[in-house]
Amino acid sequence: MDINSNKYTFIFSTVMVVVVGSLLAIAAVGLKPFQAENVKREKMQNILSSVGITVSAEEASDKFNQYITDQIIINGNGEVKETEIKAFDVDVLKDYKSGMSNIYSANKDDEAAMRKELMSFGKDGANFPLFVYSGDDGSKKYIVPMVGKGLWGPIWGYIAINSDGNTVAGATFDHKTETPGLGAEIKENWFSAPFVGKTLFDENGNYVSVSVVKGGAPEGDMHGVDAISGGTITSNGVSEMVYRTLKIYEPYFKSLNKSEVKVEEPEVEMPVSDSLPADSLPVDTLNNQI
Repeated sequence: MDINSNKYTFIFSTVMVVVVGSLLAIAAVGLKPFQAENVKREKMQNILSSVGITVSAEEASDKFNQYITDQIIINGNGEVKETEIKAFDVDVLKDYKSGMSNIYSANKDDEAAMRKELMSFGKDGANFPLFVYSGDDGSKKYIVPMVGKGLWGPIWGYIAINSDGNTVAGATFDHKTETPGLGAEIKENWFSAPFVGKTLFDENGNYVSVSVVKGGAPEGDMHGVDAISGGTITSNGVSEMVYRTLKIYEPYFKSLNKSEVKVEEPEVEMPVSDSLPADSLPVDTLNNQI
């Protein structure tokens, strides 16, 4: 066959496309388990990062299993859901893109309608993951995954709440498409660190969340942090994401808050005879005085 002919060129090109395509397909299939493992480890790292624990990819699995002692699924009504689904396996970004974002936007001013639709989302209602962190000192923190909209695409993160169900213990945010030097700054520590110590409820127990405030939060504001200069849309996206996500968990966090309140029972003084020491009284006499 004439190697300079069009026929030869066509056959050679076809063979090369088939061979290279096959090799790429084989490589993709072979690498898929490694890619899945890397995604899993990165997720573990991000969850732990929300409570201030920084680990390498190699340490992620061991540290995650050490500190994350429970995984809970919350339903659309903010209640614990009995299911075999593990919180770690819930893909909140996928759920958000597949219809939940429409539920939120359509019912942003009607909480009851929103919760009703979330309860009927998918096969058996929406699943909201919650990770329980147990510290070396016995403290517990509750980590919530979040997803929302930035300027150019999705933003996401994790926020940790103390066992009082009210105080923020830590937060971390991330993105892939926000503007460098502006919205992309949400992934920096200077932006997430001020969330620590902020509270979700006001002094009357009303849910208010934590907002990103354009121009800077007033000093002493327990529900606001400084926005990103020039990154207004991304900052607003973070505010909406935090408010909407934690609103779902509000009933659960309020139940934690109640369990933290300890009711002290008043001490009851046992009457004792003035004439005799208590240990010298007959049993029948003591029984009659109690």
